[in-house]
Amino acid sequence: MTLHRLLAGIAALAFTTLAVAQELPKKITIVVGFAAGGAADHAARVVAKRLGENLGATVVIDNKAGAGGNIAHQQVAQAEPDGSVILLGSVGPLAIAPHMMKLGFDPKKDLAPLTMGMNFPNVLVVPPTLGVKSLPELIALAKKQPGVLNYGSTGAGSASHLAGELFNDRAGVDIVHIPYKGGAPAVNELLAGRLNVYFATMSTAGPHIASGKLVPLATTGLVRAPFLPNLPTVAEVLPGFTATNWYAFIAPGKTPAPLLDKLNQELVKALKAPEVHDELTRAGLLPAPGTRDELAKYIDAESRTWAKVIADRKITAN
Repeated sequence: MTLHRLLAGIAALAFTTLAVAQELPKKITIVVGFAAGGAADHAARVVAKRLGENLGATVVIDNKAGAGGNIAHQQVAQAEPDGSVILLGSVGPLAIAPHMMKLGFDPKKDLAPLTMGMNFPNVLVVPPTLGVKSLPELIALAKKQPGVLNYGSTGAGSASHLAGELFNDRAGVDIVHIPYKGGAPAVNELLAGRLNVYFATMSTAGPHIASGKLVPLATTGLVRAPFLPNLPTVAEVLPGFTATNWYAFIAPGKTPAPLLDKLNQELVKALKAPEVHDELTRAGLLPAPGTRDELAKYIDAESRTWAKVIADRKITAN
């Protein structure tokens, strides 16, 4: 065989391999680290529907709740890197938990960023039975009853956990942390009167705010949220307080680059679809699709930010 024919054969094989690598499976599973009925679950289902339609594929949701989303992240870290399994990742396991506990995976080595999904503030809500109608009233009550009130989270090391600990620190109060397996169970506990405070997503708490079953006190961004423009931020009472939340799409770490690029392309396309954008925005989940590199840099920046907060405040996984 001549050198020319050998090189041509190698080139043809490489082209064929690349083409195969870019073909997405006809069944894709999106793993979600929280219980059905919460914001992450809702976001994943909205995107999955459009993604499936665009690809002519079956896209299903697998809720693997527990450990603040870490169980789901570990499952995807160990999944086949063939595009059949992706993750709706969250700030907790990707940027917070690694600084608080030993995980069964390395977020930087075992997971590959695809695209940011949604970036949004949470809303601090309480049940009407607590008898407070403003953030200063909540702080005053908590100071009168140290260690009596409780706040819920979607798990140790989650965004809602850190928001609560930051609130305790900045407000000078002691509200006890109670972890749950997702936003929906936490809100159910609020409605039942067994939980006093929760930093909720608007997707989960919105209907109950509208019905008057939950009282919104503040949102957690530095500026007022577009979905509750008349509600003050926590920062208006506790200057500098911010604890935004986000969900991002992630693949197993060893997924080939051409397949990662294809997944990014299709997920961005789905997120930019008008009906997906509108549905997520109505739920208070602000779509923020972008490149793989943008997401990687964002996760690194968030990780550095939360590492400092955790060290400075001596926050633990309890």
